[in-house]
This record gives sequence, structure tokens and C-alpha cells, in this order.
Amino acid sequence: MRSARNLQLNRNGELVHLLSTEGLPREQLLHILDTAGQFASVSDREVKKVPLLRGKSVFNLFFEDSTRTRTTFDIAATRLSADVYTLDIGHSSTSKGESLLDTVANLSAMVADIFVVRHAESGAPYLLAQHVAPHVHIINAGDGRHAHPTQALLDMYTIRHYKPDFSSLVVAIVGDIRHSRVARSDIHALRTLGAAEIRVVGPRTLVSADMVPMGVRTCHSLQEGISGADVIIMLRLQRERMHGALLPSSEEFFRTYGLTPERLQWARPDAIVMHPGPINRGVEIDSRVADGPRSVILPQVSFGIAVRMAVMSIVIGNEADP
Repeated sequence: MRSARNLQLNRNGELVHLLSTEGLPREQLLHILDTAGQFASVSDREVKKVPLLRGKSVFNLFFEDSTRTRTTFDIAATRLSADVYTLDIGHSSTSKGESLLDTVANLSAMVADIFVVRHAESGAPYLLAQHVAPHVHIINAGDGRHAHPTQALLDMYTIRHYKPDFSSLVVAIVGDIRHSRVARSDIHALRTLGAAEIRVVGPRTLVSADMVPMGVRTCHSLQEGISGADVIIMLRLQRERMHGALLPSSEEFFRTYGLTPERLQWARPDAIVMHPGPINRGVEIDSRVADGPRSVILPQVSFGIAVRMAVMSIVIGNEADP
């Protein structure tokens, strides 16, 4: 049995599943970003379609709520000319007790080619990748607290668009680090791309000890964390994943860690501000920053379509080891 991280690649080192940015080789990561660059112009065309996935079937299996991720996957697959099916989880057989593997096996029998999976349990996409047929591909759209690789890839695409040289960048990730799969995926990708310094910033209750071995600098002061930063990635408070009183209140969090125009001055003058969404205005970020000239939050969403087009087009061209 191959290790979980090697499930992503076939014997030739080609991408067949996208499960995590951890262990994703630099050349594959750059290949995805370069391919996304080729797709970015499709949005500007009168006919926003290319025929790369014509005749292929993409099934969206979202066992958690999502707006941006699911919608951008829908758009990406449609622009690649695929047939797109989004399972109504609330009325599917899984709500009647059918296992995830059985659900996917039945859908595979309907000649599925790609499954885009979001699941509350960490490792669910890995489980599927171990059991699907060689011609079927799994793309992780977020699993538990573990990983959200396409979000990290669109974050890397956004950073490279505005700051091409990763080797000189100081990147600060601010907020609820403990519960964030985006933070972990971003850190792995930033390390692979050679970012000069990665900082995680937040209260002690929301920055877990397992961050240190990942090669990051931990900061519990917002000023220390974003001073001189080139890129600031703000994260929301994921209260649905919190157990116990980890914070006094949202208001207290904003007073200490909320990004305001005044605090943004601690960063470099040309620093960009990012956010994977959804934004909680007045909790982790001030509206004047979210809507301000240094915010690239909306371009992130647009770039997400091109990145997800790139991932689907790449995996469909490769087969897993039988």
C-alpha cells in the first residue's frame, strides 16, 4: 500500500488525485499554477468554454456547507465542457445510512470520472482515493481540519500574481489557526515554494503546538506578527469546530487581532491582504480593509476558477496505478 501522500501521484510522478499540498512536489505545484495561468484568460472570452473535459463526468460531493468552493468547482467543470452533477446530500442514500465508499461506488458505476469531495472527517478523500478505479480521480475540496489544497493553490496563484518572488516574502497567517485546514495547506505550499518567512498569528488558544514543527514563527501579538509582512492572510473564527470557551467574545478578538487600516500600517506599504472567505466583518477584518485598495480578496475568488480548471484538466489526463 502506498503512503497517503503518494496516492496523489502515479508511477511517473504525475498528478492523479489532489488530496493535500503536503508532499506535493514543487514541479507539480508549479505545473498547476502555470496551467491555471493559461486558463485565466478564458473568463474574458465571449464563449467561456474549452473542450478538454467534453464527455467526462464530474460529481460534486459536498458533505459540508460551501458557497465559494462548490460554485467555483461547478463553473470550472462547466467551462471545461464536463457534465457536472451535484449530489443533494440531504436527500441522498448517505442520509439513510449508506457508507461513503458505497455511495462513491454506485456513482462510479454511472461512469464518473472526477469526484470533488468536501467532508467533515479528516482523511475521507484519502479513503476514497485508495478504493476508486484507476480511471477515477479524487479532488479534496476540504476534509475536516486537515487540508484544503485547491484553496491553498489559488492562494499561491494570487500571491505569485502580485508578488512573483516567493524567496523574499514574509507571509503572516492571522486568526483561528488551530481549526484551519487552509492554514495548514497554505503553510505546506509556501514552504515548498520557498517563502522567506511564514508566521502564524493568534491567541494561544487558537494556535496549536503542532505548528512549530511545520517551520513557522508563532506570534501572539498582531503587531509582531504582521510587522514588515508582504502578505497577510486573514482567517475567520471557525466556531463550528470549537469545543469549549477558546475566546471571551468576537468583540474581544477584534479588539486584539482584527485587521484595521491603522494596524495594516505595521505591514509593508505594498502588502496585500487575503482571505479565503467567508468574511466576518468586524470580527477578523474591518470593512475598510476588506474593501480597501490593498485587499485582493475578490481576485482570489476569480483566480479560484482558473486553478480548479487546471487541477481537473491535469488529473483527467493521467491515470492512477492499477
